[in-house]
Amino acid sequence: MPTAPAGPDPTMDAIGQAVTEGRTGSTLSARRKLLGLWFEIGITGDPLHRCSLAHYLADLYEDPAQALAWDVRALDAADAMTDQRAQEHHAGLRVAGFYPSLHLNLADNYRRLGSFDAATAHLHAAEEHVPDLPQDAYGALLRTALDEVAQAVSRRDTTKRPRRTPE
Repeated sequence: MPTAPAGPDPTMDAIGQAVTEGRTGSTLSARRKLLGLWFEIGITGDPLHRCSLAHYLADLYEDPAQALAWDVRALDAADAMTDQRAQEHHAGLRVAGFYPSLHLNLADNYRRLGSFDAATAHLHAAEEHVPDLPQDAYGALLRTALDEVAQAVSRRDTTKRPRRTPE
C-alpha cells in the first residue's frame, strides 16, 4: 500500500487517531469517538470513511455479533466505493485490495458464532481476491490469517483468535 496520502482528510485523520487510542488500550474511548464520527458521516456518507471506520470499529468489540454488524457495514461501504475515491486518499490504492480483509473478518465472526457455512462462503469470497493483495508483509499476514480461519472452520472451532486481522 502507498505510504503518502494524496491529500489531507480530517475525517480519516480522526479515525486514525481513535484507532491508535483503541490499540493502546483505551477501547471504550476509541469506540465512543468512532461512534460519534459514524453519526457525523451518516449511513450515506463517504464510502471510504464508512468502510474504514466500520472496519476498525468492529475490532473494538469482543462480541462477535457486534463485530459482525460493523464488518457488514464495512463491506457494504466498500461495495459503494470507487477506486478513484480510494486513490484520493492514497495514490495507487484499489478497492479490490480491501476485500480479502473484509471477507476474512466476516468469516471469522461467523466462525466464532458457529455459522460455519457462512464463514466458508466468506472465506471463498476472500480467496477470490487474494490475487489483489500486495506481495509484502501485509499480504503475507492476511494469507496466513485466511489459512488459520479456514483451519478453525474445518475443526468447527469457535474460540477467539489472538487477533482478528492484520492492519
